[in-house]
Amino acid sequence: MSPGAAIAWIRGWELAGRLAFVIAAAALSPSFYTPRLKATAVKQLYFTVWQVVVPFTLFAALLSLVVIDVTIRVARGYGLGVYALELVLRVLTLELLPLLTALFVALRSGSAIATEVALMRTSGDLERMQAEGIDPMEREFLPRVIAASISVFTLSTLSGAITLVAAYFSMYGLSPWGFEEFTWTVAEVFTPTQLIGIALKTVVFGVAVAIIPIAAGLSAIRDNVKSAPVAVLGGMVRLFFALGLIEVVSIAVKYV
Repeated sequence: MSPGAAIAWIRGWELAGRLAFVIAAAALSPSFYTPRLKATAVKQLYFTVWQVVVPFTLFAALLSLVVIDVTIRVARGYGLGVYALELVLRVLTLELLPLLTALFVALRSGSAIATEVALMRTSGDLERMQAEGIDPMEREFLPRVIAASISVFTLSTLSGAITLVAAYFSMYGLSPWGFEEFTWTVAEVFTPTQLIGIALKTVVFGVAVAIIPIAAGLSAIRDNVKSAPVAVLGGMVRLFFALGLIEVVSIAVKYV
């Protein structure tokens, strides 16, 4: 990496960090929750959740069935069938699916957020909003952060529910006699501490999916459209790195 690229990389993280503090302060301020912010947040939720819920559900169901079937077969082959269900639930619902959900939202919404903000930056729309007395934080930034956080949390919860159903039918078929054992295993896996941890992780994923692309868009240069693709690409690289780091830290806290 050249010195110029290294400086740009550091500045990108610095801008994302400062923006995170500003957005956190705005999120805690009741004055920001105006009808305009709520309307924009609902619109963003429509694009980030409702439009993708069907294909995402199908993807989560297919992935769950494949991973569960492979895991159960391998575990039984090694005489560890009794641990197969717990292993599936821990790997899929607590680790793999939340990360894949965050990556899914990042590819679909994070890149769009970075592009939109970069174009607003290069065209001068953000400055015009401020000149008209409109706060970009209220109209553009905070609604996207709220929508991304809810999107990752909602889709992760949905995929987790799908995994539970798929795991039961893979283990016990249509028989109701495995329900007691299944619920006991679920209770062992989803302790209050684990539930709080996964909820916190998905929210952090969602915040990162919005804040880092917004910061990347703001790093674009005014009146220089060619700087927008560079800013978006750098932001997406930082976003994927951040999501991986959050997952590594989460695993370290729980298992190390």
